Amino acid sequence: MSEQQKTRISVDIYGQTYKMVGSETSGHMRLVASMVDDKMREIHSHNGQLDIPKLAVLTAVNAVNDYIKVKEQLEILEEELKKLKD
Repeated sequence: MSEQQKTRISVDIYGQTYKMVGSETSGHMRLVASMVDDKMREIHSHNGQLDIPKLAVLTAVNAVNDYIKVKEQLEILEEELKKLKD
């Protein structure tokens, strides 16, 4: 995808403005930013002593954990679907 076709938007995550550039729609990119902001605020509500770098790392750890769980569930469902087709 060329530079001209990329979506460019500004988003607010945990009180900071970030410029995002990507191949997804602006709505998708805003949803991602909103979900990151929500998760950071949720984690902060349970431990208000965390500084922003630690909060960001814990948010990333949570996101990757969720991703792995969903990926594992998808693999199980794909195996079940394959068995049903056979």
